[in-house]
Amino acid sequence: MAGNGDGTVGKALDVLDQVASFGRPVRFGELLDGSPFPKATSYRFVQTLTNQKMLTFDEDRQTYSPGMRLVRLAHAAWSQASLAPIARAHMDRLSADVGETVHLAQLDHAQVIYVDKRNAREPLAMYSQAGKVGPAYCTGVGKAMLAYLPPDELATVVNQQSFHKFTENTLTTPASLTAELADIRTNGYGFDREEHEPGIICVALPILTDKGRALGALSVTSSTQRTNLAGLERLVPQIRAVTQTIAAEAQSWHFPDTSSLDRKGA
Repeated sequence: MAGNGDGTVGKALDVLDQVASFGRPVRFGELLDGSPFPKATSYRFVQTLTNQKMLTFDEDRQTYSPGMRLVRLAHAAWSQASLAPIARAHMDRLSADVGETVHLAQLDHAQVIYVDKRNAREPLAMYSQAGKVGPAYCTGVGKAMLAYLPPDELATVVNQQSFHKFTENTLTTPASLTAELADIRTNGYGFDREEHEPGIICVALPILTDKGRALGALSVTSSTQRTNLAGLERLVPQIRAVTQTIAAEAQSWHFPDTSSLDRKGA
């Protein structure tokens, strides 16, 4: 949990993040163990969030979990601010056509959030699930989006990566990541070469506006037991057609590019 500089609201959101990170109902004592706040402060935040229905309290089990108000807000964010509603039908067709898992992701500051997923005909066990947050530097979708960030923003985000070594193939330095991002910009697509999970590979393409801004990324994911990177690379034209369709629909509905309007109003 990061102690941020956004005052009371920021600290309360940190507590929400902490509760959600357990992935199950959690007792107050467990929250306190990982909290940077004093016991009285943590308790006050938890009670306020419960009163506001952002958390729910189970009196029998004495546990806290995300509340229904938070569920409603999450659903609104999913439907209004993510690419998922636009991409859903296209992901269904792509997954059915290629027979592999399709991921849709967007950047969440320096991380990746998986906003939707379609399983292969023969599903694989893997980390990614809709709603999960993952690293950007060692996932195909993450690198596909990082490659199209403006230079100043990219430098900041690269410096925020943990560069934890998940596998022997994980990129572990800013220099190695930056070099790969340059290749992705040249080719228009990138790979996960078993960088996050052993045996899991993917090819990923950014979903770009007509001005080259990355709205998100789409990947086709498989395992080294079923295919190889060359086999996934052959799917690039098919995936690119889908990303271009999603981008066109997104720009005309949820994600108009307002950068020129912002400059005029400045």
